[in-house]
Amino acid sequence: MVIKAQFKCSSERISQVPKDSLKDIAFIGRSNVGKSSLINMLTRHKGLAKVSSTPGKTKLINHFLINGEWYLVDLPGYGYARTSKRERGAFAKIILDYVFKCEKMHFLFVLVDSRLEPQKIDLEFIEMLGEGGIPFAIIFTKCDKQSATQTQRAVTAYKKRLAEQWEELPPMLLSSSENGQGRDEILTFVDKILAESTEE
Repeated sequence: MVIKAQFKCSSERISQVPKDSLKDIAFIGRSNVGKSSLINMLTRHKGLAKVSSTPGKTKLINHFLINGEWYLVDLPGYGYARTSKRERGAFAKIILDYVFKCEKMHFLFVLVDSRLEPQKIDLEFIEMLGEGGIPFAIIFTKCDKQSATQTQRAVTAYKKRLAEQWEELPPMLLSSSENGQGRDEILTFVDKILAESTEE
């Protein structure tokens, strides 16, 4: 449950992220996948993450303190073609440094648009996570934009593609920022992984 959510800081590099022992639960996806809307829906805080119709708006690592217990982290989107090559390189570095080198990064949610076929860039990113041993789950966004059957078809397509390389598939969750679908499931999942980490 999210009782209190507050913006903590924005970082340009991992040396600037908070230096405490609280765990980071991070959210990432292609630009315009609905990440900011999902974060606002999860926290029930409309303006917490800045929603923009212009893809590629999030350029920093944004930390939000949840209940004073853990951080929800909004990462820059990847793969937006209209940013310059130099900027895309910077996004890639900030993302890769954080995901693979930041010790606070405890778990990653990869957001994919439920209306699209599995996208090459998402599959490549997911493969990279697997090779790096990064714990993650997939959240299908915008499920309200189509029928449950179409969403299930998208999930099946992903499972089929990932099964070509993965023995064990990552957890998959469905969401809609419009109607709140998936909120309880995602937050329960977060509670579970945080509880497991305290038991270790």
